[in-house]
Amino acid sequence: MHRQTLEGHSSLVRAVAFSPDSKTLVLALGDKTVRLWDTATGTYRQTLKGHSSLVRAVAFSPDGKTLASASDDKTVRLWDIVTGVYRQTLEGHSNRVSAVAFSPDGKTLASASSDQTVRLWDTAIGVYRQTLEGHSGSVNAVVFSRNSQYLETDRGLLSITINSDALSSSGDQKPASSFLFVGDD
Repeated sequence: MHRQTLEGHSSLVRAVAFSPDSKTLVLALGDKTVRLWDTATGTYRQTLKGHSSLVRAVAFSPDGKTLASASDDKTVRLWDIVTGVYRQTLEGHSNRVSAVAFSPDGKTLASASSDQTVRLWDTAIGVYRQTLEGHSGSVNAVVFSRNSQYLETDRGLLSITINSDALSSSGDQKPASSFLFVGDD
């Protein structure tokens, strides 16, 4: 059943995501932008600009208020989805960021990269928490389990402990907490 076609893209659509209430569809595009569409009417709402290379992935926070976009520019950008205003850039990967996922409570964002790592970020303040290393190749997909105890990637299942003390009171990073690979095929 074909309901409607969203037209007006001059670039390859790399990824799509529905908002938690299904009222907004977001597209990650090869022209370095993210486009928002109203799903009820098929109406174009706005374009989010700021990445310096193609956008590979998009994800909504569970409350639907924040959008994360991942790019070949090695960054993740966080956007206020209500206003479309850019909030901040998360930097630290040494290669393109291929996937992003919010934890079920929305407090943590995971970013997967071609640098063979998954980074965990505090979404409230945009602070880096820890890096999960040891993958045997690019990590191109990531998703949290419902209880946030595991991360599934295209490289295997990770058992994680999110280190709430990742930052000291002085702002210096402490060593990351440990994690266990359940598998990496």
